[in-house]
Amino acid sequence: MSKIHSVWGFIRRHKYFVVIAFFAIMLGFADENSFWARRQRIQEIEALKAERREYQNKYDQDTRALEELETNPEAVVRTAREKYLMKYPDEDVYVFMDEVQKEETQEAKDEGTN
Repeated sequence: MSKIHSVWGFIRRHKYFVVIAFFAIMLGFADENSFWARRQRIQEIEALKAERREYQNKYDQDTRALEELETNPEAVVRTAREKYLMKYPDEDVYVFMDEVQKEETQEAKDEGTN
């Protein structure tokens, strides 16, 4: 019983400190709109903005490439030769791959046979 009286006495003497500490804990950690949750949401927003910039850059590159393909016949030939490894009938094409690309190609072939 004396512990309850001592705790109650502490709360009565330091009521402003106790209320401020309670609200600081509520706002800092316990509430769904706490500073901690807001910080996490801000980080998530920044990550999504970076992802959006990345997709926007890729879209711009693809748009430029498509525009070039529609206007320049030499670009069609270059794209076919570089991207799709097409060749003229009288020439030989040699493709050099890194080890990582070889492994990915082999894995793709293995999955295709299963």
